Parts: sequence; C-alpha cells; structure tokens
Amino acid sequence: MAVTAAMVKELREISGAGMMDCKKALSETDGDMDLAIEYLRKNGQAKAEKKAGRIAAEGMVQAIIKDDKVAAIVEVNSETDFVAKNAEFQGFVADVVEQVAAADVADVEALLASAWAKDATKTVKDVLSEKIAVIGENLNIRRFAKVTAENGCVVSYIHGGGRIGVVVEAETDVVNDTVKEALKNVAMQVAAITPKYVSRNEVSEDYIAHETEILKAQAMNENPGKPENIIEKMIIGRLNKELKEVCLLDQVYVKDGDLTVGKYVDQVAKEAGAKITVKRFIRFETGEGIEKKEENFAEEVARQLGQ
Repeated sequence: MAVTAAMVKELREISGAGMMDCKKALSETDGDMDLAIEYLRKNGQAKAEKKAGRIAAEGMVQAIIKDDKVAAIVEVNSETDFVAKNAEFQGFVADVVEQVAAADVADVEALLASAWAKDATKTVKDVLSEKIAVIGENLNIRRFAKVTAENGCVVSYIHGGGRIGVVVEAETDVVNDTVKEALKNVAMQVAAITPKYVSRNEVSEDYIAHETEILKAQAMNENPGKPENIIEKMIIGRLNKELKEVCLLDQVYVKDGDLTVGKYVDQVAKEAGAKITVKRFIRFETGEGIEKKEENFAEEVARQLGQ
C-alpha cells in the first residue's frame, strides 16, 4: 500500500513521533495504522532503553489534593531543565500524580506496572517509554508518596515551578480556609527551612547519641582544660540549638520571627476554635541526592556531529 502524506500526518498526530519515524513505521507495516502505532511503541521502547543510562537530575515535583483528605506528590526527572519546562513533560507529570492519587501502589516498580488510567491497554511504563521517545531525553519517575488524612486534612505547596514540593498532614477537628491557609504557611516553612522532623518526639535516641558525641568532641577541642561539668552544659545548649533547627515546630516561624512554628499553629487553632496537630510532612526537592554529570557543551556538540 502506498504511504500518503495524510497517513503520515494522522499517525504523527496520534503518536507524537517524528515525521520520518511515522513514514518508516507505515512503510514497514504496509500502511496498517494500528500496526504502525505498535511499531512506533516498540521503537520508542528501544530508544528509551538507549537513553536509560543517561543521568536525569532535572525535572519537577508535582502534588495534588483530593477533597482535603488525600494528597499525592511525585518527582519525575528529565535530563535538562529545558525539557522540565516543556508542556508535554509537564502534562505527563500531572497525569502521573493523578495516577498516584487514584492508585494503591507501594513503590515505583508497582506504579510502573500498573494500568495507565487514560488507556488501560498500556502500563505506566509503556507511556513513560513513549514520552522518552517523543521528548528525546531519558525520563524517570523517581519517587512518590500518597497521604490520607483520617482525622483532619492535607495541604500542598509547590515552590519554584516544581523545584520543591511539600505535603503537610494535620489532625484537626475544624477544616476551613483559615486552617488550610495556616497549614499552607507551614508547608512553605518546610520548603524554605528543610526540617528533618515534625517535633522532638520523633527524634531517635540514636540521632541524639550521635550528635552528642560530635558536639562533645567539638566542645573539648575548642575548650581544652575545661571542667567536664561545664562541657556537659555546653553540649546541652548546643544540642537544644540544633534541635530547634531540625524540628519543624521548634523552628523560628519565617513570617513572624517572634513565634516558633508550634506557637503559630497554636495561635491559629485558638482563633479558629480548633485543635490542630501537625502530624507529618513530605518534602521532595528535584534532583536532590542525584550526582549530576558535568558536560562540556562543545564536546557534546562535537560528539553528535561525529567529530
């Protein structure tokens, strides 16, 4: 069967693949549109495998809230910031976070194996591979979390166009705009100051022991000859200072330096006639912990030109 320009155009609109790829797919499948789509999907999978070794440390974090009760947050990585700003990529991330909110999956592997909500004939991995083929970069669904508030609500905050995402869960007997706005402010605090714990109750004995050992060594090195009882007091003071930095409720509230976050939440609770307890937070920062490969742009261009 002769491959016409109209057929190529139709396949391109369906698949999002390049013009020449569509023409080749139709030629290889004798003009059968369904087989050509399958051909492109298989070809896209091959391209995805070739790109899988490339470092994806850019991308974006996205979150979604359902009925104030369910929150989903995901990090999807790309190789470049340019692609992270691409509408195709951002649309895919939005679909993935919807998928997480609706699904009941424990980890990324299970998520990738689950049926794609928009087309049950495909898995999430299939769609990811198609996006890799269309966008032309390695993409990676790195991590996700889903939070369900049993006795309260959840809020989210996205900073810097998806650079940082935060979900906060609170137990509260009142859920209104005042309470949600306060929790949004708490989420902004988490994004800005990066606490490790909600409160001191979460801090493990191992963490305390480890930090005490380090602080003791520092104090003794800085103050040789000081009596042990003085050193112990210095350690207690320094440990308390550190805990105020790593525990959310003990941190100085960024919008009002006269308050801690805990006192701010108590103040809002009193005004709203509510009982509010911040239970947990999740903070994703795009690319954190991923070792980025430094590239020489001139060398990269030369490689692509085969020079």
